[in-house]
Amino acid sequence: MKLQIINGPNLNLLGTREKDIYGGQNFEVYLKKLKSKFKNVDLNYFQSNIEGELIDKIHDVGFDFDGIIINAAAYTHTSVGLGDAIRSIPIPVIEVHISNTYSREEFRHKSFLSAHVKGIVMGFGLMSYDLAISSFTETISE
Repeated sequence: MKLQIINGPNLNLLGTREKDIYGGQNFEVYLKKLKSKFKNVDLNYFQSNIEGELIDKIHDVGFDFDGIIINAAAYTHTSVGLGDAIRSIPIPVIEVHISNTYSREEFRHKSFLSAHVKGIVMGFGLMSYDLAISSFTETISE
């Protein structure tokens, strides 16, 4: 199974920014733990602060991979283009958020991605990524 993790703006600062919301762990370090835990999954990782690069990555992998796990960060609440990109590809996509966006500012309650994804995992810290990966592996093994 080949999965692509896509992280959006400011997630390159995980481990250093707003630790009370996002925790103190760097994502690249956490990715090593994910790869160790899910040895039978080919996990690929991409992060960008640029909306167009995120859309390009969805296009690049959206026809060849088994699935995408995306944390579009702030673009979740602003990007019609990311929603359209997800809608345009045939593979399943899971939307992930480290925090519970519904417990935060009102503008974070709207997602332009949610209507086009298989499911949403939020509020479990970095473990949200584990749950998303597990949803792919459990679905395949059934």
